[in-house]
Amino acid sequence: MKIKIALAQFTPSLGDVNANLKTILDFIAQAQAQHVDLIVLPELALTGYYLKDLVPNVAVSPTMADPAFAPMLEASRNIDIAFGFVEQDARYRYYISAAYLSQGRVVHIHRKVYLPTYRLFDDARFFAPGTSFRAFNTRFGRMGILICEDAWHISSPYVLWQDGADFLIDISASPGYGISTNDLVANATTVTGFLKTYAEMLTTFVIFSNRTGMEDGIAFWGGSCVLGPDGKTLATMSQFEQALTCVEIDTDALRRARISLPILRDEESELVRHELGRVAKRELDK
Repeated sequence: MKIKIALAQFTPSLGDVNANLKTILDFIAQAQAQHVDLIVLPELALTGYYLKDLVPNVAVSPTMADPAFAPMLEASRNIDIAFGFVEQDARYRYYISAAYLSQGRVVHIHRKVYLPTYRLFDDARFFAPGTSFRAFNTRFGRMGILICEDAWHISSPYVLWQDGADFLIDISASPGYGISTNDLVANATTVTGFLKTYAEMLTTFVIFSNRTGMEDGIAFWGGSCVLGPDGKTLATMSQFEQALTCVEIDTDALRRARISLPILRDEESELVRHELGRVAKRELDK
C-alpha cells in the first residue's frame, strides 16, 4: 500500500486557538491539494507550548460539540489528521493530548504520559499525566502515538510495538538547547538519533512532527522527519523553518525490513513481562 504523508511544522500563536486553528486548516487544505492521505502536526499545535496559567482558557473537548474541535473533525472527512491540543476531561483535569481523526470521527486520543520538569520544562505543574500507551487501528494500518517526552523513555515505543503498531507517530514541541559537534542543536541530534534507532530496531515507520518559532525566549528547532522501518530517512525538514512537506511511503517496506531483521519474530515478550514484574516488586538478584 502507498500512503502519502504530510508533515506541517509551524509556529503556533501562544494561547490563540482561533488563529492556530486557521493556520492548521490552511495546512490541511494545502495537503489535500497534494492528495495527501495523512497530515501530522506538532504537540500543542492548537495552543502553543508555554501556556502556564492559560491552560484552562485554551482547553477543548474532543467532540463535535466543541467549537474549536468540530472544524478538525469536519476536515478529517477527506484526510486523516494527527495533531496536539490541550484536553479538558469531565472533571476539569487538563492533559497534553494528541488526536488521530479520520472520516469525521475520533479514532484515538493519547494523553502525554511523561511530563518533564527538568531544564526548560514545567509540564507537570499545569497538566495531569496520561496513564496508557495503546496502539490503534487506522485505514492505513495499526499505529501508536507518542508526545515529545514520551519518546525519551525507551519503554514507550516498545509497548506500542508489542501492541501491534507498525507506525509510530511522535508529535513534539521540542525546544533547542546546546550545540553538537556538527553545529546542529544538540538535542536535535539526540532526538534524531534515537528515532532512527527505534525505526530500525523495531522495524517500524516513525513519523516525527516538531514545531518551530520562539516562546518566552526559547527557540523550537523543527527538523520534522519520516523514517522507514530500516532506519533510513525518507523525508526531512529544515531546522527552525515553518513549512509543509509531503512524502509517499510504501508499507511493503515493513515486510522487507522484517525479513532482513526478524527482531519482532524473535522477541521474548513474555520473558520481558515476567522480568519487569520481578523488578517492579524489587525482587532483585543478590
